Amino acid sequence: MPRKAKKEDDGPKKKAVYSLKLDDSQQTKLHEIMKAGPYFDFPVEHSAFAYKADGFNVVCYKSGKVVIQGKGTEDFVRDVLEAQVTGDPLLGYDEIHHPEWFEPHAGLDESGKGDLFGPLVVACVIADGTAVRHWMDSGIQDSKSISSDSRILALEKEIRKTSGVVVKTLHAGMEKYNALYKKFGSNTNRLMAWMHATALKEAFEVKPVAWGMLDQFTKQPLVQQNLKDIPIDLRMMPRAEADPVVAAASIIARALYVRQMAKLSEEAGEPLLRGASAQVKKQAVGLVQKFGPDSLSRFAKINFKTASEAIALAEAE
Repeated sequence: MPRKAKKEDDGPKKKAVYSLKLDDSQQTKLHEIMKAGPYFDFPVEHSAFAYKADGFNVVCYKSGKVVIQGKGTEDFVRDVLEAQVTGDPLLGYDEIHHPEWFEPHAGLDESGKGDLFGPLVVACVIADGTAVRHWMDSGIQDSKSISSDSRILALEKEIRKTSGVVVKTLHAGMEKYNALYKKFGSNTNRLMAWMHATALKEAFEVKPVAWGMLDQFTKQPLVQQNLKDIPIDLRMMPRAEADPVVAAASIIARALYVRQMAKLSEEAGEPLLRGASAQVKKQAVGLVQKFGPDSLSRFAKINFKTASEAIALAEAE
C-alpha cells in the first residue's frame, strides 16, 4: 500500500512526497516515459534512475521503490504514474480503498523494544475519520519513516491537540522494566501485551470503540487475552502503521521514548545510542567501567544479550 503524499506547507493542494513500490515491468515503463519526456536525468546513490522535472524529482531505487518529491508531485502521480504506469488510481482515494481507517477505532504501537538503552513504551490512540483526514494532511505516518526527533515531537503535539482524540501511554523505565521482565516469566512479549492492554483499557474508559488495530509483534493473541473484561475486537497485522491511527500511536510512543532517553543520557553524562549494535555494546562497556558492574540496569534492559556481554567485557578489561 503506498504511503499517502504529504502536503506542502505553502498550499492546501500541493503535494510534497509520494512513494510506491513498482514491479520490473512498471519500472521499465516509467523509465521509458522519463527518458522520452521533458526531464533531465541526475545521479542518485542506489537508484536505478532519477530525473528532475519542473517542480518535482522522480527517483526509482534499485529495490523498485519510486519516490516523487516536489510541488508537482500530485499532478505527476495522477497523470503519469497512475494513468500510464500502474493503471491503479490510489492517490486521494484512501477512503475508498481503506474505509475502515476512517471509522472510530483504537490504534496501538510501541517503541524501545529493540533498543538496549531506554524504556519500553506503548501507546494507544483512539480517533475517528475527522482526525484521520487532518493527520493525513499533516503528514502523520509511521514513526519508523521519520528520522528527526524534533519532527516526531512536533507531530506528537499535533496529535494530542486534535479534537476528540484520546491518547494513553504506558512506559517501563529501566528499574521497572527489569523487574517486570522477571515478573512476566522473562518474556518480553507477555510484558508488552500487558502494557498494551492496560493502555487500551484506559483509553476505552474515556471513549469506547468497537474495534482496534495492533501492530503485530507475535502471532499469539497475548493482548486479547488481557482484554476479556472490555467489549472490543482487537485486530492485529504486520506493518499496521499503514493505518493512520496506528501511525499516530507509533509517533506518540516514539516521542515518549525520545524524552525518556534524553533524561537517561543526562544521567549517563553522554548521549545514549539506540539499537543494540557493536557501538551500543561499546558504550555499555564504558558505562559499566564508569559507574560500576551493577550500574547498567539504570540505563539498559538487562535481558539483552548485549548487556551481559558488555558487563563481561568491562570486567575483563
